[in-house]
Amino acid sequence: MILDYDKKMCNIITAQLVSVTYPQIVAKAENGEVLTIKTSEKQREDPLFWAALKNILSAGLWIPVGRHFHQLLSFDWMVPGAATV
Repeated sequence: MILDYDKKMCNIITAQLVSVTYPQIVAKAENGEVLTIKTSEKQREDPLFWAALKNILSAGLWIPVGRHFHQLLSFDWMVPGAATV
């Protein structure tokens, strides 16, 4: 099921990375708003995290970001579907 149809969707915005330069991540939301993504201490110390973000930036992918705190979300727009028998 896509979260577009779920009440949780109001807490998620779609953003595209504009700049990834340690320790700052800048993204642009679909509505044009420029966001500074907040990172945790663990993320700031993880070289693989920064490498993955640079790959996302170069690919031009859209990512889910928390609406209120501007943090990257560890899940996508998909939620588990109902089990089929």
